[in-house]
Amino acid sequence: MPAVDFDFKRYIERRRGARDAATREGAAYAYPGDLKVLKTFDRLRPVRLAIEASVRMWKSVSRGELLGTAVKVSAEQFPQIQALAVRCAEQLHIPTPTVYIAPNLGSLNAHTFGTDEDSYIVINSALVDHLSENELLSVIGHECGHIQNNHVVFTTALYYLMNFANRFLRWIVAPARIALQAWSRRAEITCDRAGLICTRDVAVCESTLLKLALGSKKLYQDLNVEAFLAQLDESKGGPAKYTELFQDHPYLTKRVQALRLFAKSAYYAGVVGQSGGISVAECDAKVAELLAQ
Repeated sequence: MPAVDFDFKRYIERRRGARDAATREGAAYAYPGDLKVLKTFDRLRPVRLAIEASVRMWKSVSRGELLGTAVKVSAEQFPQIQALAVRCAEQLHIPTPTVYIAPNLGSLNAHTFGTDEDSYIVINSALVDHLSENELLSVIGHECGHIQNNHVVFTTALYYLMNFANRFLRWIVAPARIALQAWSRRAEITCDRAGLICTRDVAVCESTLLKLALGSKKLYQDLNVEAFLAQLDESKGGPAKYTELFQDHPYLTKRVQALRLFAKSAYYAGVVGQSGGISVAECDAKVAELLAQ
């Protein structure tokens, strides 16, 4: 296996500078809870070791394993998907991301892999059949949010910890995974916001989240969304509160409610050329309260 130089401390320093630049370019929508947890990672040795191992694996082996059977999206190959990636990049003020379509990603979803300097959005091929064009725009916008907010090495590490734990030192797996899952639940809130900024349609973003969760277009047609969201009260406290601690996404009911709160914010109103809305601080406080339930 070829040697790969990766110094976590230097990476953290570069990432902080990149985050400052990204914020100036428009990533000010990020959920503060996401940023707060990220700042702790340079002090957590299991996370540092997991990140370093993931970067080595990605550069030496995993990139080829994953992308070897995928199809790269371009103006000549799946141009309609490339156009969606360009739209998201323009809305978020980032370079157009590299997108791949993969038949064997393992779930009806999309992921962003790599490093902050060398990142790829990989979409499960079945996803294209399940979603409308605007819903696919929401998915790509969400993944662009990971790129803009410098999440990529962390999402990559968590993916490999959850799917290829045997490739890591045994003692780092559990503590690193728990720490990264706690962060990921907050990072998803940030990236749901990115998806909304790209689509500018909260109903589209909601339908995207619900279709991904159900895995069925037919079932979604008969879903009563408001009745589903009422299940949030049923999940407060009890065992459900603790099982969520071992998930890398918040419960879907919470994600939809958090997205609705952001859609009511003054920040989002400004994005769509309107005025009014609740302050960013009030929005984030309500989201924090929601996630804590």
